[in-house]
Amino acid sequence: MPQKCHCNNKFAASINRWPRLQRFYRQNESCDWLREYKTRHRVGIQIRRTVESISKRFFTEVVLGDSFAEIESLGMPEHFCEDELLFILNSDKRKSLTLKYYAKKILYFLRQQNILKSLKSFLEQPAEHQSALEGAVLVDQYCNPLADVTLNSISAQLDEITEKVKKMLRIKNPSHPSLRIAQGDCFVVEDFELQRQVVCALNSVLYEQLQYKGNEFDYYNPLNSYIHQVLLRRTGIPISLSVLYMTLARNLGVRLEPVNFPNHFLLRWCQKPRGSEDIYDFVYIDAFGKGKQLTAKECEYLIGHQVTADYYSAISTTEVLLRMVGNLLNIGKRGEGNEKSYQLLRDSLDLYLTINPDNVQYLLLQARLYFHLGIWPEKVLDILQHIQALDPSQHGAVGYLVQHTLEHIQHKKHPVTPEVKKRSAPEHLEVQYSVGLIMKHKRSGYNCVIYGWDPKCTMSQEWITTMRVHQLSNGANQPFYNVLVQDGTCRYAAQENLEPHSAPLEIGHPEVGRYFSEFTDTHYAANEELQARYPEDMNETLGTVRELYHRLTPGSENQDQAPATDQNNHQAMPM
Repeated sequence: MPQKCHCNNKFAASINRWPRLQRFYRQNESCDWLREYKTRHRVGIQIRRTVESISKRFFTEVVLGDSFAEIESLGMPEHFCEDELLFILNSDKRKSLTLKYYAKKILYFLRQQNILKSLKSFLEQPAEHQSALEGAVLVDQYCNPLADVTLNSISAQLDEITEKVKKMLRIKNPSHPSLRIAQGDCFVVEDFELQRQVVCALNSVLYEQLQYKGNEFDYYNPLNSYIHQVLLRRTGIPISLSVLYMTLARNLGVRLEPVNFPNHFLLRWCQKPRGSEDIYDFVYIDAFGKGKQLTAKECEYLIGHQVTADYYSAISTTEVLLRMVGNLLNIGKRGEGNEKSYQLLRDSLDLYLTINPDNVQYLLLQARLYFHLGIWPEKVLDILQHIQALDPSQHGAVGYLVQHTLEHIQHKKHPVTPEVKKRSAPEHLEVQYSVGLIMKHKRSGYNCVIYGWDPKCTMSQEWITTMRVHQLSNGANQPFYNVLVQDGTCRYAAQENLEPHSAPLEIGHPEVGRYFSEFTDTHYAANEELQARYPEDMNETLGTVRELYHRLTPGSENQDQAPATDQNNHQAMPM
């Protein structure tokens, strides 16, 4: 009995300190709790030490790539690693911003590695056991690894919609066999009239009662491809809505098949005994068009040109996922060349090449992307070697990238000393503002924080002309500031267009932690790496804040600090 009490005490101590671990254990489970406690404590120290080291080593990297492999190489229990990263992320909101910034990126990476393992296991299953919904959830999870997306939660939401359809069916036909189908049953309704009743009830609930619709106005938004977002926003593109529609129909005993129709994904519903492949024996359902039923000829009207019978064939779950990921790939390629679009392109390429690892076109795109971003040079060489083996005709493109990747590897061995900008230097005397100050743009009205500056505009003449810099009073011949804007963009702003914010507020930008360690109510404190590049800015920022507060607050002559204010809430862009 004392031994059991001792174990319970150790269990309680572990769970009290790290409550998120409770789901991994049962209180009466036979376990060496002292060993578990020590392991979790040791993992916490190692993870924190590793995260703290990343900023110093990778501050100049635009995109982090090979910095995370070392976390995996530590060989620590996975759930302990994740728990410590979450512990860091959930600590004091305004402090340890740099630590949180890298902890979040590492968590993103580790979760993606696990999701890729799950996707590979999914693809190894027999085709008849693969669910399009499960595959779509894996795609969603990989692109949104920090969101709480699970197959169980998505299935539960679809079960709720299924029950609404059953309620509608019960009114129309109380003896309908679909009403007796329990969750997980593989029952199939054979009678065509009974199938038609299901489809009619499904259309009524999905499009009339719940108001689902195709997103015609923001078609290329990646959210349209993520199942949890489709359910949340009740809108999507043809393929995501088709996966939902097909899954709901299957839950009710009606088998629909996915059709990889060009430019507009469809479902087909056989009107003859199963086994027919005559395209005219099917009705085609447009889930994007509120479940409209089309003939084979009407499908051609939908896209405006004729197609061969092959395009009306049913496809496998793997092909559904390739089409879904291909859509995301195209959105990433259409992006603005910022970190968000690069991340989508990287994620969708990872997914596509996991499903179809020998696609030379996308292997080459992946190698070029990594080369452009300056990440994973050793992996780039592996990809290029694989391309050469698959298609020797790519020798020219491969040879060029190999040569320049080897040069990049050599360059990384001799890093360039970062430029240090001192305000006291004669050429910097016109610089009025400093890193960490919360600013307001006089013309555009946006709020931002300064994370860098130049004594004169350093952009190309083309950019200067496009942004109409010559129309400013001082043109390009004045200090310009790199700023993180509240809307998530990074901009390059002229000094004459900026002024200190009268009521400093937090800037909700994803890159804040890369440059700053803390929000202090009046300004952001630069982290060690930013301080090293702007060594005289910290005192200047403190002086500006103090002067601004004394000027704006009557009777504050004897106060040294401003009071707390309420919280609100890389591609350079124009002033």
